Amino acid sequence: MAQTRLFSRSLVRLTPLEADEDVRGFLQGLVTNDVTGLLPVWAGLLSAQGKAMFDFLVWPAGDGLLLDCETDAAEELVKRLSLYRLRRKIAIGRDDAHGIHWEPEPGDGGARDPRMLALGQRWIAPVSEDDESADEAWLAHRLSLGIPEGRAELGDILWLETNAAELNGVSFTKGCYVGQENTARMNWRQKVNRRLVVVPLENSDEKRRKAAYPALGLAVDHLRVDDIDPAFLPEWQARAIAADGENAEG
Repeated sequence: MAQTRLFSRSLVRLTPLEADEDVRGFLQGLVTNDVTGLLPVWAGLLSAQGKAMFDFLVWPAGDGLLLDCETDAAEELVKRLSLYRLRRKIAIGRDDAHGIHWEPEPGDGGARDPRMLALGQRWIAPVSEDDESADEAWLAHRLSLGIPEGRAELGDILWLETNAAELNGVSFTKGCYVGQENTARMNWRQKVNRRLVVVPLENSDEKRRKAAYPALGLAVDHLRVDDIDPAFLPEWQARAIAADGENAEG
């Protein structure tokens, strides 16, 4: 078997319990991205202040949805979504019978990662005893592209400061969701003052560090844009910061 399973990822399943229950409509009013169209998409569930609490990929599942999230955050995500459910007839729980798989190159049967084509492809498959881990390869690949994810790296950061706009993690036309007001205000001002940046560990600012990966020699820092060394930026992020500067001058 190929090493493709991401054991660090789990699935949360949302299933309608009545024929007229709209699962997509339920999630649409909570998360940062539009889940009523083509899936998968990457989205965040934010605090009322617009700071990241959870991030996940949203997959179609018949009349329901599957959320591809961190394994360590899955139970808390279920609890948080259940708080918003109120009297909606929707079942929300982990689906441990299926796993997330990843490969760095596109192939048959997978879906391209909606954040960036270079992230490769993912797919969902029944769990097997023969599954082998791709977690280390995925982490190295993701960080090599300068892309943060997960609560350790994104947690308690304003959503646009996580590079969500550049990574297709927010819709500015979908209507209201939790944390939408601050997110929309930042977009309207066309200025993101801080960014999450993947930097060499030796150049990391410990006071601004969100996560460190000594084995890879990398860290994720939350830095003021003016303090970011352009030499550490991937091309996609350099373009975004340059555009912010042009908007500020204009």
